[in-house]
Amino acid sequence: MILGSFMVLVVSIISSCESHKSETPLVDPNTVWHLSTDIQPIFTSSCSCHGPGQAPDLREGFSHQALTSGGYVNLPAESSELYTKITTGSHISRSTDAEKLKILYWIEQGAEDN
Repeated sequence: MILGSFMVLVVSIISSCESHKSETPLVDPNTVWHLSTDIQPIFTSSCSCHGPGQAPDLREGFSHQALTSGGYVNLPAESSELYTKITTGSHISRSTDAEKLKILYWIEQGAEDN
């Protein structure tokens, strides 16, 4: 009887934990991602060190030129320098998983200045 009650308690605790897990929001790879409205806000909020004195310059109005002329975005997107930087090392915690996916898909779509 005690063992049965204990098992019910354990199962209910585990079940309640499962319902409170946060999931990474789904980012649709088929969405057309725009530098100005989707990607630049990530750079603005997460990459404040990357200005005129720290390459690449990720400030609004400068980021596209800095990324494309500096060789930071290329295909395959998973191995581009920008994506590698934001998914490894000291930059990994600067953006969310959803933001990283948006950047990945933007690169896959040609990293346009849109």
